[in-house]
This record gives sequence, C-alpha cells and structure tokens, in this order.
Amino acid sequence: MAKKAERKVTMGQVFKTIIWPRRKQLFLGLFLIIISRLSGLILPGASKYLIDDVIPSNNLDLLKWLILIVVGAIVVQSITSYSLTQILSVEAQNLIAKLRSQVQSHIIKLPIRFFDNTKTGELVSRIMTDVEGVRNLVGTGFAQMIGGVLTAIISLILLISISPLMTLYVLAPVAIFGVVSLKAFSKIRPIFRERGKINAQVTGRLTETLGGIRVIKGFNAEAQEIRSFEKGVDLLFQNVKASLTATSFVTSAGTLLLGLASAGIMGMGGYMIMQGEMTFGDFLAFTLYLGFMIAPIVQMSNIGSQLTEAFAGLDRTEEIMNTPLEADDRKRTLDLKEFRGDMVFDNVSFAYESGKEVVKGITFEAPSGSVTALVGTSGSGKTTIAGLAATFLNPDSGTIFLDGHDLQTITLDSFRSRLGVVLQDDFLFEGTIKENILFPRPDASSEQLQLAVRAAHVQEFSDRFEEGLDTLIGERGVKLSGGQRQRIAIARAILADPRILILDEATSNLDTESETLIQASLKELMKGRTTFVIAHRLSTIRQADQILVIEQGRIVEQGMHDELIAKQGRYYQLYTYQARI
Repeated sequence: MAKKAERKVTMGQVFKTIIWPRRKQLFLGLFLIIISRLSGLILPGASKYLIDDVIPSNNLDLLKWLILIVVGAIVVQSITSYSLTQILSVEAQNLIAKLRSQVQSHIIKLPIRFFDNTKTGELVSRIMTDVEGVRNLVGTGFAQMIGGVLTAIISLILLISISPLMTLYVLAPVAIFGVVSLKAFSKIRPIFRERGKINAQVTGRLTETLGGIRVIKGFNAEAQEIRSFEKGVDLLFQNVKASLTATSFVTSAGTLLLGLASAGIMGMGGYMIMQGEMTFGDFLAFTLYLGFMIAPIVQMSNIGSQLTEAFAGLDRTEEIMNTPLEADDRKRTLDLKEFRGDMVFDNVSFAYESGKEVVKGITFEAPSGSVTALVGTSGSGKTTIAGLAATFLNPDSGTIFLDGHDLQTITLDSFRSRLGVVLQDDFLFEGTIKENILFPRPDASSEQLQLAVRAAHVQEFSDRFEEGLDTLIGERGVKLSGGQRQRIAIARAILADPRILILDEATSNLDTESETLIQASLKELMKGRTTFVIAHRLSTIRQADQILVIEQGRIVEQGMHDELIAKQGRYYQLYTYQARI
C-alpha cells in the first residue's frame, strides 16, 4: 500500500494567511530593523573617519561630534530594538493564542470516530505545541532575517566601494555557505515534523498514565510505565539530536568558511596597506563592515532552523485543520426549531471497520414519549445503536427518521440542543457540583437548578458537605463515589430538558437504596421524552414500552417485558439467569 503523501505548507500560503494580514506590524517592524541596522553601520564609518581624519588633524571639536553621533546611533539602536520586541513579539504571541483557539475549535467539532482513534494527550500537543513555531514567522525571527539580508546588501555595497578585489574573495565562501544551508534545511524540515509526532505520542501516553494512576498502582505497574515513558523520551532525544547535528553542521561550516575568508582578508589587507594601496582606516572599516555582512549570514542558520521548525508545526496544524468537521455534511441543512421525537430505524447497518458490521439491518420504531430498552450481551451492538440515535455515529446504510425527516439532513445544533445523555461512566468536569449540573444550561435559574437537584436526589449527599453544591469534586469527580457522580450526571440531564434521552447503564453505579431513589427520578425524567435505555440489570427496564433484545448486531426479540417472558426466548434466558444470580 502506497504511503499517503504528506501535505506541506508553502511560503505562499504562509504569506497569504499569516504574514499579509499582519503587514502593518511587520512593515513597522521592518522599518525599525532598517533604522536599527543603519544606525549600526555608523560605527565602522566613524572608526575609519576617526583614524584617517580626526586623529591625524588633532581636531577635538570633530572628535566630540563623532562621539555624539556614535552615542546617538547606539541610543537609536536600543530604542528600536525594544520597540521591535514589543510590536512583533507581542503580535506573535497573540497569533499563537488565536491559532490555538482555532485548532481547539476545529478539533472539538470533529466526529466522535476521530476521538476514538486519537489519544487525548496527542490532541493536547497538537493544540498547544504545534503552533508555537509561528512566533518565528511573525515575531522578530522573520523581521531579523529580512533586516539581516538588507544589512548584508548595504554592507556588501560599502565593501565593494572600499576594495572590489577583497570583496570578491569574500563572496566565494559566502556562496558555498548559502548552498550548504539550503540543502541542510531541506533535510531538517522532516526531522522537525517527525518531532511533532513523537512529542504528541509521548504526551498522549503521559496523559493516559496520569489519568490511570489508580490502575497502575493497583497492578504494581509503575516500572513498566516508567520504561514506556523513557522509551518515548529517548525517541524524542534522538530526533532532537539529529536536528542539532544538522544545524550545528551548518553553523560550523559557516564558521569555517567565513573564518578562512577573514584570514585571507587579513593577509590581503596587510599586503595592500604595506603597498600603500589602502589606508589603515579603510582596512578597519572593511573588517567591521565584513562583520556586519557575515553576522546576519551566520545568524541565518539559527533563524533558518527556527523557520523550518515553524513550517513543520504548520504542516501538522494544516493537516488537522483539513480534517472534515462533523457538521460539514452538506446534507445537514434542515434546522428543526422544535420536534416531537418520533424516531424510526429503517434497515440501519453500521461498521467501525470496513466489512465488519456491528449493527445489521436494524428496524424498529420509537414513538415520541416512549421508552425503548436495549438489552443483550456485551458487544452485541446496544451502545452503537444508542450512538446512532444520538448522531454520534452515522449509518453506513439504511435511514434513521426523526418526525419523518432523515436524521442525517437535520443540523446537529438543532438536534443536539434537545438531546440529553447519561453514560455509564459519565464525565464530570473539575469544578463544583453546581457547575457540573449547570453545564448544559449555565443561565438556568436557581429554581430550575434546585428542581434538578431534588429530582436526582443530589441533596442527599451534597447537604453533608460543608460547601454544599459549591463543593469542589476534583478532576473527573474523583472525590465522589460512583453513585454520587451518577446522580450529578442525571441532574445535569434533567436540567437540559431534552426531547431525546439516552441512558447508558444510568443506574449501574448505584447501591440498592440510591437506585430506588433514582428509578423514581428517571421515571419523572422520561415522561414525554423519547428515551433509549441500555441496561444489563434487566430489573431496571421492566416498565419500558418496548424491549429490543440485541444479539450480534441484530434484533432477535422485540416486545414488552411480560410478552418476552411469556415467549421464553432469549430475553427469558437473560432475565431468569440474572434472577438466579
């Protein structure tokens, strides 16, 4: 199988999307750099004038003016350097912040399937690290590169005016250095791109390790996690080592070639002074101007490395920004302000992997306000059916209808604004109990909040805390029991006031007493709402309007509890088996 070609961001794209929109700041920065570099060129000229004219004439007035001009140039350099950092560096950080927001906004709108196949830590790295390099495009790096080129050109003109022969001698090693640099940086870019991937993988594993610390300690697996992380860090080190080797080669080559040029200039200049073809002031000025021409060229190796890193990060950012959004489906044009909640599955099939269907030809109706229970052994396809009903997944074939409309033609915003979900391992955010319940409706009134709290019996445990609903629950609700977390999740769903409700093992983490309380709450919550219940504990779904028994992705039995018990089929087997347990 041929490897998919990796997209590369071009300079044209960068100029159009990043540089040109910030042209005012960059042009101002460029102007400041030009002023700064021109001020820097005053010192070599002043040195020549001092040696060839001022000192031989013993003119103290000229000496004072010369010193004032040099001091003035130094002050101008300092002010422009400070202003440059304030303007470009601040704008670069502003751009990084905006890009991070754009990438996060794009990632969070990607389909559920994308997140199933990508580590959380890797996505964190994509958002936080990959865009860092752009500071060198908008910040001082890019402006310094242009300023350096300008300084080198002006210095070159001044060098030619002093001695064309010596200048020609210098240009040979400079040209060789330029060719070496271009070749080297074309090799470095893939290294930086690979670094982004490795960094994302290491960050992903580290995030998993810290998130699963109880499992790691429970199985005494600290040592193997340490080894796993060390292996990832070593891969990162090898990558950094390769890039450092390449960049140091460029720097060393520049130092060698330009050093040889300087040694040659010393010999040629000394000979020409002895022959009376050049003054000592000219030679000093030539040497200083040569430094002004060479310094930016040597600096290019460092700036070139930074820009290469920036482009590698942008390559990866561009890759993820081109991943189609969940809402990009052009068929989703129907904006339903209100809907009853009649759902129909018509011959629906779905596969996570091509050719391996987990849901096969599912057909059933879930009228508005009804409760549909999905039962079956683990891996039978119950959660997949619920995911299809919630639009987390889209059918590969067949159609799901909502109030007679194809669910895939309805905008996700309009559908999910009336969707409520309570999962088996429901996710709570770090913060307070109150903040987690208010998550779907942050602007809900105190009365609405209290209704949800009482309906889900959250006050049964929150009243025992000194801070009540303002109690901090820790990351993922780690300070609460499973049952307490579940009740908060149910309160959150009650507050959302959905038309479609998905309950995935909503009472799985509750003790018998809590379950009795929650069953009453859920019964109230489900009134008038189209509800899909996934439950392994069959005692919790006896009152469902219809029960679908799912086996290997198909509906093998369908009916109400008493009907299915009377049939003495698969549901009867599952129910009586659990009853014995």
